[in-house]
Parts: sequence; C-alpha cells; structure tokens
Amino acid sequence: MTEQATGAHHPQPRPRSGGQSAPVEHVTGAQSLIRSLEEVGADTVFGIPGGAILPAYDPLMDSTQVRHVLVRHEQGAGHAATGYAQATGRVGVCMATSGPGATNLVTPIADAHMDSVPMVAITGQVASKAIGTDAFQEADIVGITMPITKHNFLVTKAEDIPRVIAQAFHIASTGRPGPVLVDIAKDALQAKTTFSWPPTMDLPGYRPVTKPHAKQIREAAKLITAARRPVLYVGGGVIKARATAELKVLAELTGAPVTTTLMGLGAFPDSHELHVGMPGMHGSVTAVTALQKADLIVALGARFDDRVTGKLDSFAPYAKIVHADIDPAEIGKNRAADVPIVGDAREVLADLIQAVQREHAEGNRGDYSAWWKDLNRWRETYPLGYDQPGDGSLSPQQVIERIGQLAPEGTVFAAGVGQHQMWAAHFIQYDKPATWLNSGGAGTMGYAVPAAMGAKAGAPDRAVWAIDGDGCFQMTNQELTTCALNNIPIKVAIINNGALGMVRQWQTLFYNQRYSNTVLHSGPGAEAGEKSAGTRVPDFVKLSEAMGCYAIRCEDPADLDKVIEEANSINDRPVVVDFIVHEDAMVWPMVAAGTSNDEIMAARDVRPDFGDNEDD
Repeated sequence: MTEQATGAHHPQPRPRSGGQSAPVEHVTGAQSLIRSLEEVGADTVFGIPGGAILPAYDPLMDSTQVRHVLVRHEQGAGHAATGYAQATGRVGVCMATSGPGATNLVTPIADAHMDSVPMVAITGQVASKAIGTDAFQEADIVGITMPITKHNFLVTKAEDIPRVIAQAFHIASTGRPGPVLVDIAKDALQAKTTFSWPPTMDLPGYRPVTKPHAKQIREAAKLITAARRPVLYVGGGVIKARATAELKVLAELTGAPVTTTLMGLGAFPDSHELHVGMPGMHGSVTAVTALQKADLIVALGARFDDRVTGKLDSFAPYAKIVHADIDPAEIGKNRAADVPIVGDAREVLADLIQAVQREHAEGNRGDYSAWWKDLNRWRETYPLGYDQPGDGSLSPQQVIERIGQLAPEGTVFAAGVGQHQMWAAHFIQYDKPATWLNSGGAGTMGYAVPAAMGAKAGAPDRAVWAIDGDGCFQMTNQELTTCALNNIPIKVAIINNGALGMVRQWQTLFYNQRYSNTVLHSGPGAEAGEKSAGTRVPDFVKLSEAMGCYAIRCEDPADLDKVIEEANSINDRPVVVDFIVHEDAMVWPMVAAGTSNDEIMAARDVRPDFGDNEDD
C-alpha cells in the first residue's frame, strides 16, 4: 500500500528546517492558532464558523497549508475528522463555535473516544470574563466532554495556544489514540501575543508505556507453544499501531487461527487460510466457537467487548488469557489476564516473534493439527451465506458483496450502523488495513456519509464507498452537499429496506413481529412494503440530485452489476445508488443479547452441532 493508504507517521510538533527555533513573531491568538496547526502538520480542518470561533476563521482564509472544508452540521465535521484519521493514520481535526456548535460535536467525540481515534476538536468559547455567566451561546464543553475525551483544555490566554495545540496533537496520537478537545476563549483569540515554534511541552505524568516487559513476553511465548487450541484475537489496536506486517509473521510462525474484531477487520487478510472470521454477536460460527473452545486466547489490541464475549461469565471457559494492550486500564477490566502485557502492539508482536522463535529453536512447538481439524469442519459446515429472496427482489447481502467485488483495488469502505454494517463486515473482503471504517463502540447512526467524506479528503487517490442504511442516511446526508461543493466524490450505497433494519430484526425475533416505529417508507397512500416510486418519502434519487450528486435507483437483480459499474465509472461528483432491497433479510449468525456465545444460531432456527468432542 502507499504511504497515504496506510497512513503517514503521527505528526509530532516539530522544529523548523535546520532544527533552529524561528524568530519570535507578533501575532493575534487566532493567527497563533493557525500557525500552530500548520506546524503540527494539520492539512485539513472540517468545521463551521460562528461568533466565538470567528476570529480564527480570518487568518485561516490566508493559510496555504490548511484546507478548511465547510460542513453542513458539526456532527458531520466530527465524523469527517474521524474518517480522515482512520483512513490516513494522521490526526483528524474539526472546528466549531461555542454553545450549540460545540455540543453538536459531542456525538462524534464520544464515537472517536470509544474507537480510539486520534482527533483534535477545536471550539470557540465566550470571552473569559463571561465564562460561567450563562452568556449567549455559552456551554461548558470542557465539562461536558470530560468523560469522552482522552484530555481536554480550556485556553484563556493567547500565549498558551501553541503549547496547548502541540500537546493536544501529541496526546491524541500517542499511546492509546483518542480525541482531545481544545476550547479557546474568544478574547484569547483576539489578544496580541507572540509566536515561536516549537513550544516547550509540559505533560508531567503522561508517559505511555510502549515497550513490553521481557518476562511477560517469554511467558506468553511459552503458553503459545504449549497450547493445543490457541486463538489470536486481534482488535483495532493492531491497525492503529501499524503492526499488521508483524501480526502476519507471528500468525504464520505459530500456525494459530486468527480472528479479527469489527474494529480489527483488515489487520489480517480475510483471504488468509489462518483467518477464521470475525467474532461476536454477529460473528462467524467458526470464530465465535474457536474462542469458546480455545485453551489459550492471545488478545492483541482488543478489549473483550461485550459484543465479542456475550454473557461474560460463560465466555471462553477453558482459556488462559494473554492480553496485550497499550492501555493498562483495559487489561483485566472484563476478563482477568494470566499474562498481562502493557505495550504498543507493534513492539509486543516484534518481541513475541523473537520469543516464539527461541521456543521453536529449543524444540518447543505447538501441535495444533487436531484443533485445525475441528476449525475446518466448522468452517465447511457453517460458512457465511444468505438466501436470495423468493419474490425476485434484491438481496441486500448480494448488493454489498458485489460492491466489494467490483470496487477498485484499495477502495475504502465506510459503514453506518445496523444490518448493512454487519453485512458489509461479512461480505466484503478486507485484506489490507485502513480499508474498513465504522462506528464500532458507539454504534453511531449517521456515521457513514461524513466519515467517507473525511476519508476521501484525506486519501483523494482512493475510491471510497459508504455503505449506508436508509435510516442512517437520513441523519447526515446533508454532507453530500459538502462533498459536491468541495470536489470530494464519494460513492454511497443506500441499502433501502424501508425500515430501521436491525431494530426490525429484533422485533421479528423477540417482540412477536410487533413493528413499533421501525417503518421508514410509509408515505401518503403507501402501504407497508409498497415500492411505487410515487409514494417514496423521501425520494433518495431526487434528494441526492438536489445536493449535486449523480443518483441511480436499482431494484432488479439483473441490473445490479451494471449499476455498480456505472457508479464506479463516475469520479467527478458524488454518486448515490438507492438499492431497493428485501425488507425481511436478517443478519446471521447471531448470539442473542445477554446469552452465552454457546447459544449461537447459524441461521434462524439453526443451532450448530459442534460434536463437543474436544479434549478439555
């Protein structure tokens, strides 16, 4: 992959050329802010101006290094910054004004926090003397976001701006990445100050541990070579640490099966023979069962999330746990670790490879042949699949599968949340990192379109498809206007089943088919399930065209490939395809919420038979 595809190294505050500090310049706080963004390497900012942040927008107009993308809603700015960061590996930046501008960033900040995405959110604040007086458009955004940021700052003095920006980018991009909020009072932006770079950073107590402890690495290597049923359980941390090459070496060295979480898709090639799929509530039967039957789980940059473990006290009852993570707070949080390893995933994997090689040299090598016999039997008996609708309508799984198969090499896929997200995880093949973007921890509807926009802005040479549901699409589709006006030609597939699909699936399975408030398509005179174009509210084709997009509708399976190829061929504006799909399609496999992973259903009323012949 290109440097851009995998992401450049995290930009750190850097001195000017020649390593010499620049002469002091006399500037306003706002000019100091823009100069600081240039120095830390920010090249794109997504935002909307308003009163408190307005002083910063004036010098921003003169910057030749920082591109500003004027979004239509601050939520779009935040998700775009996240998509930019996930696709490039660099810090995403968004900007908003005080009060409602800042509070509209809360959802994307929480989303970035849950998924460990490096992001800096810059907000204007009312003048420092007005803080705490309920001034016009005042909100305590530092207080509001304290639980959902890695760190945040309130800046009331212009001279602090360079140091705070340098620190914010450093904190966001090092250790476990995450969002950092910088709230700057309006009078600090307007005040006269001096600017010099680099500033002196003052972060006592912030010392992320990256190098793992050698003794723990040796213990992990011993367990790996002694195990008979090991699993490498790989999360998004491996992608963020740029450790995918090391992961492949370790997997092939040991011969252990690999399962990649929803956030870890692409960390290990889906097409690799050692890959057994995605674990979790809607994971593959083989991946879910492998974790349940394992005698050793090596967790790398993963956090034993409830969607993976199911009912926690019944998860992986026979397994010892090696848990490696950059964040010590994650180790032992949900599942006690027999061998805890704090460190950067790349360093951990590099050291583990050497330790396993030493074990092999001493004649200690794991025999996983019986384990692979079981895994391959489950893989062959319960593969991922879907049924074509009997009425000749489009299958949503087939639509997504063909988009993946017909997409150009290196395409980035961003998904919303719900059924289409799970189908996109299952039926598109991810062989490289930074090709799958989604809202994993928060499950944010409306994520896909702005995240795709941010990814395309950061990686303009790559095709970007947003796989969205008709429910998600109606939350943030206004950012298609932003795309059209800023030459950001993303492609959007609306998987239009006329319902809030995942909620409807639960109502079908657990609420006696009582579809309370999940039907989206009923318009004047329309009956549930009716497909007459005259009753569509909204008509996504007309809506998309009104926002400057090329729009197509597809209802007939015979037209599927032709429509996708037409969408792929148009690169001078955003493209939206309204795929009218069958409303009763469901996501399988499934582990019902609150139940054990042992209760996994391969399909409706199909309970896998594992033979239970393993030696425990």
